[in-house]
Amino acid sequence: MALLELPHTAGCVVCGKDNPDGLGLNLKVDPQSGVIRVDYLSQPKHIGFVGIIHGGIQGLILDEAMVWAATWTGKRFCVCGEMVVRYRRSVPVGHQLHIEASVSAVRSRLIETQSSIRDADGTLYTTATGKYVPLPIEQSEKFAQSVLIEPGTSEALHALRKGFGN
Repeated sequence: MALLELPHTAGCVVCGKDNPDGLGLNLKVDPQSGVIRVDYLSQPKHIGFVGIIHGGIQGLILDEAMVWAATWTGKRFCVCGEMVVRYRRSVPVGHQLHIEASVSAVRSRLIETQSSIRDADGTLYTTATGKYVPLPIEQSEKFAQSVLIEPGTSEALHALRKGFGN
């Protein structure tokens, strides 16, 4: 099955198309496995020290991927309760990076996730784990109403909303 593009909120710093200071990334989900995938080209405007990408940018992208992994699996929007990031190598500017996130454990009030940043050669740069809290159905529906309705994201949004009743 093909990957589904996940919905966006207009002003999101990671995926928002209306945020001029945002990253404008398109996150996708494998609907069967729940694995989230996103590609990111590291850019000079995201540096910390000269020539390397700021760790906060890396954490931001990893958090977004993990929150979507938790949201997709739990069929409720989630918020981060805890995130641990391990920086294994400096991310150089101008690298095409591949980020993946998946769920490692599910409990009624907590969904645990894991994620990584690698380049095209498979070199591991950064890993993270997170603990995400599913929101009540009413709040999840309110969040769902705030996302943009776009042809490319409607299938994923429909699948999420369908799961709110579970």
